Amino acid sequence: MSIRLDGKTALITGASSGLGVRFARILAEAGAKVAIAARRTDRLAELARAIEEAGGRALPLGCDVTDASAVRLAIEEAETELGPIGILINNSGVTISKRIVDCDEADYDRVLDTNLKGAFLVAQEVGRRMIHHGLEGRIVNIASSLGLRPLSGLALYAASKAALIHLTKSMALEWARFGINANAICPGYIETEMNEDYWRTEGGRKLLALLPRKRVGEPRDLDGILLLLASGEEGRFINGAIIAVDEGLYLG
Repeated sequence: MSIRLDGKTALITGASSGLGVRFARILAEAGAKVAIAARRTDRLAELARAIEEAGGRALPLGCDVTDASAVRLAIEEAETELGPIGILINNSGVTISKRIVDCDEADYDRVLDTNLKGAFLVAQEVGRRMIHHGLEGRIVNIASSLGLRPLSGLALYAASKAALIHLTKSMALEWARFGINANAICPGYIETEMNEDYWRTEGGRKLLALLPRKRVGEPRDLDGILLLLASGEEGRFINGAIIAVDEGLYLG
């Protein structure tokens, strides 16, 4: 069975690099019109050109997800150009690798504002519009396996993703009656352009040795679950699910 998203408009945040680029390409290949949002607009323009050269439709949007006014303006532009948003992939995120005693207030604000406040502001605005338009929408929040089980040195990131998991469940409860499904994907270790060098270091090799299959995932390992949760019919009975995609990282 091939999942198609023809005629749908999707918004992907954090689309200038890493998983966001992959998510935008996959949704576009499935037929969705994609609004791709991030602060780095030069990277967005390159991605939009690549999608359109492949026959898709893409709209790059400069947007700081921590700014409510910027979020509202970007979503208004997306809906004006592409139509009402029926799919949201809330993917913006940052991390800081520090022990708790070494974190300062600026570190806290940067991580929590982007990973939690930003996800809240975007989902809130999109959710309001889905309800207004009477759309049976799909919201997919990109959390992390660290939101299920934290590791030392990543407290702020883990806390933000744990909170995002519970925010997802609250969205699912509040918006179910409107036909809006909210779910979260919790990726494990996925190799992207941002971390690929790390896996060649001594620390990276030591971590690899601790993983169930001694390997990290690839962005394409998230394709299937992303399309399922973004779909109209195929995923219609999945709501409030928190799905770990990590090869059973914490089962042992």
